[in-house]
Amino acid sequence: MQLVFPLSIKAPRVYRIALCAFFFGQGLTFSSWASRIPDIKKLLQLSDGQLGGLLLGLPAGQLTGLLFSGYLVARLGSKQVLSIACILYPASLMLVGLANSSVSLFLSLYVLGLFGNFFNISVNTQAVAVERLYGRSILASFHGVWSLAGFTGGIIGSFMVAAGVSPLTHFVLTFCMVTILVQTARFYILPRDNKTTIKASVFTKPDKSVVILGIIAFAVMICEGTMFDWTGIYFETVVKTPVELSRLGFVAFMCMMASGRFGADYFITNLGHKRMLRSSGIIILSGLALAVLFPNIITATIGFMMVGIGVSSVVPITYSLAGKSTTMLSSAALASVSSIGFLGFLIGPPLIGFISESFNLRVAFGLVALLGLGTTLLSKKVS
Repeated sequence: MQLVFPLSIKAPRVYRIALCAFFFGQGLTFSSWASRIPDIKKLLQLSDGQLGGLLLGLPAGQLTGLLFSGYLVARLGSKQVLSIACILYPASLMLVGLANSSVSLFLSLYVLGLFGNFFNISVNTQAVAVERLYGRSILASFHGVWSLAGFTGGIIGSFMVAAGVSPLTHFVLTFCMVTILVQTARFYILPRDNKTTIKASVFTKPDKSVVILGIIAFAVMICEGTMFDWTGIYFETVVKTPVELSRLGFVAFMCMMASGRFGADYFITNLGHKRMLRSSGIIILSGLALAVLFPNIITATIGFMMVGIGVSSVVPITYSLAGKSTTMLSSAALASVSSIGFLGFLIGPPLIGFISESFNLRVAFGLVALLGLGTTLLSKKVS
């Protein structure tokens, strides 16, 4: 049975509310996995280096999906792709919970990344189209909902750990929650993508402006990937918090990233894209430096909060600008920026594991802090 919105709500707002449900489901799925990484590491008795190598499975799947997602969205429409991906993505999370070896964990993460990419490109194509209906910046608020879901998932993960709930049971519950949410909202997403006069091929080579946006996303997504996958372990091994507080850094990061994204549209409108990108890089560097130089529970938490604020607006800005490309189809430009950006997820988390194995986790986080400057340095090249 379809729900009926009040007639007083205008169509663009209906689409926006419905799409928020999908962003929330996407964020809850990913954060559920991220919040249980330390537990899965212990269950499979993995070293930092081994975990780093296995984490390649997730971005490898995402990058594989990027080869096809832009094409499928352009040919089938974002609604059709999103309707399928919103089920397969949380469903594949349960495969991770079933993993009982290094090989099965890698393969399950690959599947999770593959369907996660289809979800990501289709939902952001919808978001760009809804933003056009509004005629002003609203994309960051969608990503704010994603981050709010990440914060919620972190809290739920902490309760699950405290209650002794296994990762598999946790992931099954997540699948049920996400499925109910997106199936309720799927009747109210945009039925078709915006028409375009661009005659470019889906496989058009990205131009310079799209590549620059991708590189900026790359630098920041290394930071995001590091925060998603390693904050719990950083708090356990470097800050040396009790296990029940090991998720504090992740929750602090997600909370501030969500808060920053809900306010980002206002600042983007008033300050412009370049100033926002330049400021973001400085905040990322400062936050990670604080956590590395003073690794106690208070300063590390504050530092990770700063990183959350710093990264909050960067990906929405790059996606929004890519979706407005005048030389490429919206879905193809989004896929290109995501492809370059998600290399950060491919390189970042495993690299942290390898560097930590050779040196220590503080050195690894210090190097990620330097990469935050990439956003500041490249902001002047954004058109």
